[in-house]
Amino acid sequence: MPSNNEKFRVASLSVLLRGLNEAGVEFILVGGLAAVVQGAPVTTFDLDIVHLRTDENIKKLLKFLKSIFAYQRRPDDKVIEPDERDLKGKGHVLLTTRFGPLDILAVIEKGRGFEELLPDTVEIEFRGHKVYVLSLDTIVALKRGSKDPKDLYRLPILEETLRQMREENKEV
Repeated sequence: MPSNNEKFRVASLSVLLRGLNEAGVEFILVGGLAAVVQGAPVTTFDLDIVHLRTDENIKKLLKFLKSIFAYQRRPDDKVIEPDERDLKGKGHVLLTTRFGPLDILAVIEKGRGFEELLPDTVEIEFRGHKVYVLSLDTIVALKRGSKDPKDLYRLPILEETLRQMREENKEV
């Protein structure tokens, strides 16, 4: 049974996800939560997205980030709000918000951004909104090429989840 902290974390990430959708931000859910929504029994502490880097989408994203008091996660105590330049770049914008950590990624492995990742997504329905989620197949393929110990630790869990999903689909 999840602890109260885990329940709060999931609820907070859910609020972030709903807020992004209600703000009309175009994004792909990647990372741990993308695996969780597809049935993987893993824990995640943040919301990772790859956003569409158009001027209009960045304006929507900035307005949303302002509404949730987002600021960059830093080792010092400086409070720096994200700006348009941060979101147009090809780097990662790692934020703290009143609902928890939000990582906004321009690209992920192999320099793949929103347009390149879109064919490798599945659509899920979340509180009346369509959400693009990086497919578990793609997540597993990316993790197989990773050298990050956290990714390698999770890989067998993700592979087993994928195997079970495929087995269930055969039975249908």
